[in-house]
Amino acid sequence: MRRVLDDVAARSPVDERERVSIDRLLTAVPTLAHPFDERADPVHVTGSALIVGPRGIVLLKHRRLGIWVQPGGHIDAGEAPWEAARREAVEETGLPVRHLGGTPELAHVDVHPGGRGHTHLDLRYLFDAGADGDADPSPPAEESQEIGWYGWVEAAAIAERGLAGILGALAARFG
Repeated sequence: MRRVLDDVAARSPVDERERVSIDRLLTAVPTLAHPFDERADPVHVTGSALIVGPRGIVLLKHRRLGIWVQPGGHIDAGEAPWEAARREAVEETGLPVRHLGGTPELAHVDVHPGGRGHTHLDLRYLFDAGADGDADPSPPAEESQEIGWYGWVEAAAIAERGLAGILGALAARFG
């Protein structure tokens, strides 16, 4: 937990929304008995994957919420947030993702409603598509089939508004 809080505290926010999210997460997590457990409290930490490559970024249309977002989800028992982000990315995209540069890089923090009365304290880590580079996602049938690589301009046009700041920062870095 200490590493997570240190990584979040060290973030330079890309916009005002992320600054507020960082403050909210750093305030909330110490008050939670089990911050990674979605069943322990409606406010909990989640892990997401920002998968970047030569074609831009991978986005999917969330099946329940109907919005375009990055792969991600809840943290399983014994997982770190960056491990959950990788697992969820593989499950939701079928891509053999890996941490960009080989080690987990916290690229963004966002606090948002997660549905069913939950609040997600979302930690977003940077990934690439592994040896396949920019292979097309091939999610299993139970995952969203509305998924693909999007160039930075197109991604910014369709993505949930909470991604605007990080998409701009990633476009400047990788575009």
